[in-house]
Amino acid sequence: MKKGSTLFLKVAVIFIGIPVLALCLFLLPQIASEANEAMERGSDLAFAVYAILMVLYVSAVPFYFALYQSFTLLTYIDRNEAFSDLSVIALKKIKNSAIIISGLFVVALPFVYVLAEVDDAPGLILIGMGMVFAPLVVAVFAAVLQRLLKEAIDYKEENDLIV
Repeated sequence: MKKGSTLFLKVAVIFIGIPVLALCLFLLPQIASEANEAMERGSDLAFAVYAILMVLYVSAVPFYFALYQSFTLLTYIDRNEAFSDLSVIALKKIKNSAIIISGLFVVALPFVYVLAEVDDAPGLILIGMGMVFAPLVVAVFAAVLQRLLKEAIDYKEENDLIV
């Protein structure tokens, strides 16, 4: 396979990581400073905001790990190693990262509920639930691809032994 055939997807992976990096570097610290000011005024909601911010920062680690694994998987495809155990391992790591992210967002849901109750914004809970289910969809998709790829590798090895 030509080396540049997955160039578009590699660029897309990089562009997916840039907004999350900007969020972690610019928006989340601004929210933290506003929560700090609210805590100084005597608001009891700052703990919920800090908990949500902590979950968002911690979830960035498995997110970037999954992006790195995606980039690695695309590199395997470029090197004609798509049907190898290395690709299966990369898909497994992507699946596990997505499950970790989803689990972290489940931990944050009670804090989102507290904020939604105070602000009287039930839509905030739906957004929180959407942030739980989006990584789960990625995890299920990666698990299906992992299983199919493993079966294809096994089938290929079986045929190589017959011939």
